[in-house]
Amino acid sequence: MSDRLSVFKTYKLYVGGKFPRSESGRVYEVTDAKGKWLANAPLSSRKDARDAVVAARKAFGAWSGATAYNRGQILYRIAEMLEGRRDQYVAEVADAEGLSKSKAAAQVDAAIDRWVWYAGWTDKIAQVVGGGNPVAGPFFNLSSPEPTGVVAVLAPQESSLLGLVSVVAPVIATGNTAVVIASEKSPLPALSLGEVLATSDLPGGVVNVLSGRTVEIATPLAAHQDVNAIDLTGADETLAKELEIAAADNLKRVLRPQPVDDADWSATPGIDRMTAFLETKTVWHPTGALGASGSSY
Repeated sequence: MSDRLSVFKTYKLYVGGKFPRSESGRVYEVTDAKGKWLANAPLSSRKDARDAVVAARKAFGAWSGATAYNRGQILYRIAEMLEGRRDQYVAEVADAEGLSKSKAAAQVDAAIDRWVWYAGWTDKIAQVVGGGNPVAGPFFNLSSPEPTGVVAVLAPQESSLLGLVSVVAPVIATGNTAVVIASEKSPLPALSLGEVLATSDLPGGVVNVLSGRTVEIATPLAAHQDVNAIDLTGADETLAKELEIAAADNLKRVLRPQPVDDADWSATPGIDRMTAFLETKTVWHPTGALGASGSSY
């Protein structure tokens, strides 16, 4: 028998590039699919949610102003770091979702691939959804996408890593910053993801990860005047309705949840989750004239 003491992992929130415990000091028990205790996770408070919004807003200027190519490099670096810790995430996903090691490995591999997929889109989405518009007059008329701002994301309850990545990556790929509420019953892979984000060149505050009671954290975020959009993926029908009403106060963009039975996180995601949190800026500029012929450019 080993005479070593068991060294249990201490899970913390990820806010502003740091790893605080909940300001309330509360935790709650996380169990596996069979009810076996896995860890104590921080039980975030409304104050934690407000702190996360402050961090996300502070990070927004630099992140949205970074080149799309640079954002792609950072998202790819996240994939690299996940690949290096693959075994850890396979074990965490297997425990969280009650999967076999092989099925958990498939989920982790898909999550890594999803980061790579969105990394490739960062400098291409503008060409797809932007462009020149024909107008009746001597003007250039150009439309280009811009990030919405701070996005609150309710991560899927059932897919602890692949679903999480599928809702977070498109938000930050387009220059937004995120406050993420992890799956209430399976938060550990999300909290561990914070450790990857912290060492992947992603600036602090771009992604902030909270764990705890979804209702308790989501309600103040939906009503927060400095949150510009909210993704309700992890909300049930009743909660989603309440949050939509709260979000209307400052005209947040709202991405409504799809039925759980229809949520196939392994499918190719498309660009809908990126365009959901983009604004379109249109610029007019005179074409000018060249020479006496009146030709323009």
